[in-house]
Amino acid sequence: MRVCVYGAGAVGLGLASCLIKADTQVDIIARPVTVEALKAEGLIRSGLFGDFYAQPEQFGSYCSLNQVAQKGYDFVIVSTKSFDSAAAAKDLSMHKQLLRDDGRIVLFQNGWGNAEKFLEYFKPQQIYSARVITGFSRRAPNEVEITVHADAIHIGSLFRCDVSRTQALCESITKGGIDCRLSESIEKDLWAKMLYNCLLNPTGAILGVHYGRLAEVDCTRRLMNTLAEEVFSVMTTAGYSTYWNCADDFLEVFYGRLVPDTAQHKSSMLQDIMAGKKTEIDALNGAVLALAERYAVPAPHNQAVYELIKFMEVKT
Repeated sequence: MRVCVYGAGAVGLGLASCLIKADTQVDIIARPVTVEALKAEGLIRSGLFGDFYAQPEQFGSYCSLNQVAQKGYDFVIVSTKSFDSAAAAKDLSMHKQLLRDDGRIVLFQNGWGNAEKFLEYFKPQQIYSARVITGFSRRAPNEVEITVHADAIHIGSLFRCDVSRTQALCESITKGGIDCRLSESIEKDLWAKMLYNCLLNPTGAILGVHYGRLAEVDCTRRLMNTLAEEVFSVMTTAGYSTYWNCADDFLEVFYGRLVPDTAQHKSSMLQDIMAGKKTEIDALNGAVLALAERYAVPAPHNQAVYELIKFMEVKT
């Protein structure tokens, strides 16, 4: 099996490490500084699920799809930031010859609305989505640490396509150290993660604290409770669903299991702001606001945290 990992941030490196450990043939598409480090020093993974080191000759690393000569990828894992989805979709569409006729693209990205960007260039049966609730932290251009893990990776289709077509990828990721399962309800999975992320990611970034601290103080709990109520209202009005019937049911699981399992994790949005990078707020609370406007649903608290993150992006 041949897999291309398109985007070598923390998530991309973490997934690549699993696939390489499972003896999958892997090529990584990354920025020049990352490719240089991977070619010189290999790929290093630490943290949960044990340490792993892949020597440079165990995988391919390239700055561009133009540099890839061998055709026939069974899967392309897209692990770019959500704001790069449109550019990634266009780039991959210009190199369709690298993907097998029955090859699949699997989106390992935050937020809502990524799959639609790929529908402009690919057939629905080629596009799959993944939900990840595992914390990856990039320690160096070629080094990733798995910091927290709340649940197995889920892979499925938003377009009701045959999920068994991604079975081999699931098995390889699982063999490499992170449990990965097929999902017949990936829409529900993604909206469950949207609820989780829209509460914790911007709030943790604005206040500069880890997730556990947000749940310890009454004022931040009240804020997150209200954010959850708004997201739930927008989601259901727009015709989507998840695993809970109301925000209160979700919040019981949120405070009882999800936050404790990731209590020491710091928001990826906070990490981006500290590094002077653009955040994924548009695919998270921004996506909620777009739906709220379309369906005339009030979401003032989501609007507030969205504007604060936008200010922090400009400030940095």
